[in-house]
Amino acid sequence: MAEVVDAPAAPTGEPSATGVAVPPVVPVNVAPTKPGQWAVPRPAGVCAVSGRAIAPGERFVAGVRETPAGIERVDVAAEHWPSAGAPSAAAAAAGIDPAGLLASWQTVMPRPEEKKKRFVDDAVLCTLFERLADATEPAKLNFRFVLGLILMRKRLVLYDETRREGDRDVWVVRMRGKPDTLELVDPKLNAEQTLEVSGQLGQVLNEEL
Repeated sequence: MAEVVDAPAAPTGEPSATGVAVPPVVPVNVAPTKPGQWAVPRPAGVCAVSGRAIAPGERFVAGVRETPAGIERVDVAAEHWPSAGAPSAAAAAAGIDPAGLLASWQTVMPRPEEKKKRFVDDAVLCTLFERLADATEPAKLNFRFVLGLILMRKRLVLYDETRREGDRDVWVVRMRGKPDTLELVDPKLNAEQTLEVSGQLGQVLNEEL
């Protein structure tokens, strides 16, 4: 049976919405911007289906999917993104299936002279966090944990308690505004590992170089 342990003390002493202290959040090198958005680097500029360059100012769809190697970012030109139903033959041949993506969002290829960063909506980050709930591979657990820390800092994920299951700690959390709880495995990353994973997160959600 899982053992419930005391919640870690919050660095600021702030309680969560449930009255339980928020767990300590390890600093990450991807900083939040204004509410509802997340800053990420520029895309590589190549359609994953056709291989052609996506022109500056052109609208396209960015997606995130699971692969045996971990989490991968894909960019798809608008003409290869299905508006409804099954993916096109070209998209299917390239292994691009919207139903198989963890999250996707529309964006515009920035122009070279543009310095202002593009943004990924908070809803995309929340969807990605929820859809990775069943992940078991270490790399994906690490990725989801750092994403969870980011969402906690933005008060989009709320901490309830910590359970000890065998030799691991599992945080019980909720998405803000939703009653159902989710589990977030604490992989016990050190500061260097956290910075490395947060860098991977920035690359996967990559919207500005």
